[in-house]
Amino acid sequence: MSDFYNQINKNALPAHVAIIMDGNGRWAKANGQPRAYGHINGVKSVRAVTEAAAELQIKYLTLYAFSTENWNRPKEEVDALMGLLVSTIEKETETLNKNNMRLTTIGDTKRLPEPVYKKLMGCIESTSSNTGTTLNLALSYSSRWEIAEMVRQISEDVKNGKISSSEINDELISSYLSTKDIPDPDLLIRTSGEYRISNFLLWQIAYSELYFSPVMWPDFTKENFYEIIVDYQKRQRRFGKTGEQIEESK
Repeated sequence: MSDFYNQINKNALPAHVAIIMDGNGRWAKANGQPRAYGHINGVKSVRAVTEAAAELQIKYLTLYAFSTENWNRPKEEVDALMGLLVSTIEKETETLNKNNMRLTTIGDTKRLPEPVYKKLMGCIESTSSNTGTTLNLALSYSSRWEIAEMVRQISEDVKNGKISSSEINDELISSYLSTKDIPDPDLLIRTSGEYRISNFLLWQIAYSELYFSPVMWPDFTKENFYEIIVDYQKRQRRFGKTGEQIEESK
């Protein structure tokens, strides 16, 4: 194993790592290729990071694969992405099962083309009994969409008498989000040197540690992932408390 892997404290791992996989298009342009070429090569990084998370036994890995805003990209790029998604799901289902990994998804997936949706649901069903790392794909997802959906659902339940407005608090709101069954991310990574959250898990990352990597996503490796985990483990997570309070509670 690598030097960074050997530095990782296996007893202090993040339970949930979320990644904004950025830089495919710019990487392709830098290599004189169309944007689709970057997305194709980005699949290798998805595989590497998924394997790294499974090796470390990180419980949840959420990848921002396609945002609601991405629907506004040129049709040829969207079509290429959808085709790539289908082929990747077909190829990786067996690997997920072999590694005891479960696939889940968040987002407005009903907007996906029917062949993509069917393959996605098939893979989710096929891996549903696995107990290792959960690979959670954010597809046709945006945080503002998710929050608007949460408000609509809570409003309907208040109107129908299922809950009262006095019951609305942080915990109730979280229970209406698409991530209700998984913990909030401990660590959020964005690649390609951009310093933005891009409408991703805005409610859930309130106390997440953030790491902005300069590496373009198609060049992102297991070693990059291990290095970030080592950096994460050097930080003190205070959740609004002082450093002294955290030390005293140990």
